[in-house]
Amino acid sequence: MDKTDRARETFEREMVVHLDALYRAALGMTRDKTNAEDLVQDTFVRAFSFYGQYQGGTNGRAWLFRIMTNLYINGYRKKNREPERVSYDELEDFYLYNRLSDAQSRGIGAAPEAEVVNRVEADAIREAIDNLPDEYRDTVILADINEFAYQEISEMLEIPIGTVRSRLSRGRRLVQKAIWAYTNNNQR
Repeated sequence: MDKTDRARETFEREMVVHLDALYRAALGMTRDKTNAEDLVQDTFVRAFSFYGQYQGGTNGRAWLFRIMTNLYINGYRKKNREPERVSYDELEDFYLYNRLSDAQSRGIGAAPEAEVVNRVEADAIREAIDNLPDEYRDTVILADINEFAYQEISEMLEIPIGTVRSRLSRGRRLVQKAIWAYTNNNQR
């Protein structure tokens, strides 16, 4: 077995195990199955091309996600559009919880936590995340779905950790607001 075959074998063993997680994240980023498949394929092509620079024993999953995120930011997002700029500063923290707590204090509904579980379907949460502006959606997907640490997200997106925290906070508030609208429109 020559050196190229060994490198390919090692790459497959260490990196292909992350294929499903990459695809789920790519689907969340692109919102399109074909574009997600292309993004994952481009990620693996790029990763294999630069596999010699990868330091074995480090976090291969984070390395792949960083490659994918950079490819997405540099290519796929620019193809689609410039993100809509809206001020989200007026959104309060714990929007959904506060609305449900208000309803409970007026004698309507159960405890807020139980109401969320009873009234929100997984598809509504996915839709709320899919409808986030790109910069918030990317951060929420990486943090809440793929469970990356703030520092890892900061490195992947090449933004300061404070920006990660801010985007994550605002993204979560927007998801809460969307879920609140969903629960009001779909009351039993």
